[in-house]
Amino acid sequence: MPTAPKSEVLHLADLVAYNEGSVVSRQIARATGGNVTIFAFDKDQELSEHTAPFDALVHLLDGAAEVRISGKPYHLKTGDAIILPADEPHALRALTRVKMLLTMIRK
Repeated sequence: MPTAPKSEVLHLADLVAYNEGSVVSRQIARATGGNVTIFAFDKDQELSEHTAPFDALVHLLDGAAEVRISGKPYHLKTGDAIILPADEPHALRALTRVKMLLTMIRK
């Protein structure tokens, strides 16, 4: 999917729509140093536990989610953000419908 146009005001939560029973994503920026992706999760959808070789920032634009980092649960709501440290196992489960911005920063 193409990235978002540059030098344009973006209404982030409007860039991806909820889809019943699924997770939808749209990459809005990509560069050698990382990328930025918007996600929409229907309630109870999740990203299973995995690791990544670089840090990532999760910023909730709408809803509530549980993020687990190395087994420890964190509860986020609209406006909250958390850093997922490189090489630590992490997962996310939508407690309600959730829209989030994911910024990955390559080392």
